Amino acid sequence: MSLQENAIDFIEGCAVRLDSLRYIKAIKASFVTLMPVIIVGAFSVLISGMVLEPKNGLISYPAFTFLIDLKPVMTSIYYATQGFLSISAVFMVGIELARINGNQKLLPGLLAVVCFISVIQTSLPVTLEGHSIIIPDVLAKEFSGSKSLFLGMLIAIFSVEIYCKLESFSWLKIKMPDTVPSNIYDSFTALIPSVITVLIVASIGAVFHHLTGVYLYDAIYLLMQKPLESVTQSLWGVMLLVVFAQLFWLIGVHGDQMILAIRDPLLLGAVMENMDAYGQGKDAPNVITMPFWDVYMGIGGSGATIGLIIAVLLVTKRKDMREIARLSLGPAIFNINEPVIFGMPIILNPVLAIPFVITPIVTGTIAYFATLYGFADKAVLMVPWTTPPLINAWISTAGSMGAVMTQFVCIIISVFIYLPFVKATARKKQQYSPKV
Repeated sequence: MSLQENAIDFIEGCAVRLDSLRYIKAIKASFVTLMPVIIVGAFSVLISGMVLEPKNGLISYPAFTFLIDLKPVMTSIYYATQGFLSISAVFMVGIELARINGNQKLLPGLLAVVCFISVIQTSLPVTLEGHSIIIPDVLAKEFSGSKSLFLGMLIAIFSVEIYCKLESFSWLKIKMPDTVPSNIYDSFTALIPSVITVLIVASIGAVFHHLTGVYLYDAIYLLMQKPLESVTQSLWGVMLLVVFAQLFWLIGVHGDQMILAIRDPLLLGAVMENMDAYGQGKDAPNVITMPFWDVYMGIGGSGATIGLIIAVLLVTKRKDMREIARLSLGPAIFNINEPVIFGMPIILNPVLAIPFVITPIVTGTIAYFATLYGFADKAVLMVPWTTPPLINAWISTAGSMGAVMTQFVCIIISVFIYLPFVKATARKKQQYSPKV
């Protein structure tokens, strides 16, 4: 077996093992389920900013002033979706992990939420007229929003694993007569494992706070989440993620799915911060967000393959390549590129592999500096990844024409990057099929 084949087998083996991890699968499934909720919140912010803003929104025109009554509605939608993102994520991770463990009930998700709240600070110190007071039994926004995602996922995983283990012990189950309704029977069966699970997790949180003087949230955020956020907000950090994703694609594994469990909590958290700032009329703090990835590095799909399709249609006369490009163009408009990845193919193709990895790095770098220096606005809204190019740039940045122009330039550059490799691929195929 050649060195190349050994390397491919090793990477593929790592990908399969990584994708089979229960925790990775649970987190991926959870964020896929949460995506519609996140997008609903994003559109409430879009309407608030572009329609209900008194100075620059649609209601600034006298004919539309009646729409101001919608402002409380949009505010409540945003609060219900983005304001409780961590709570929703904890619940979904708990349910998905329990399902993987063989428990199809909703109770593990509820227990995960209970355990999460039991380890965070539920009293809020405030200063009122020069006097410091403690308000008990409240949940601060930082504990329900995106900043608590990592702690929430860890607590969900830990609590569900404990519960599922305890549930497997028959001696911990309260036996009920067969005549008892099934829902009541299930409740009593789960009672003791539930009590023990919550006691263990809450006790760990209390002991940690007693010994260190800080809550688990502060420790996890400062030691884990904040450093990872710093990495993904750096150009080299996000490019490293891109390279990993593209390498997985090249061996036939869905690259975005392989990095989703790491990428999405961080980049979704970043766009949530931007959305919150935008809703308050402040400057968005983060350049690199989930929409940034989709808009500039996934144009037409992973590898910015819209450039490959256009390049094939421009310079290639080979019927097979042109036919694949024509068939792939429709899906590519909605950023679906499996037809071109498997049809051209890009997988295990050493010629097209080079631009497939390089192109998103180049387009992402261009977009990063265009955004950093203010030519393109930062993304402040989450849009569905299937939103067509140019439209997704405009919506995600709340109407920035600089972002649209930047994405258009990225498309042109992606075409030029792919062009020489498309020509080389056509010549190579011609050598093996001279009659085509």
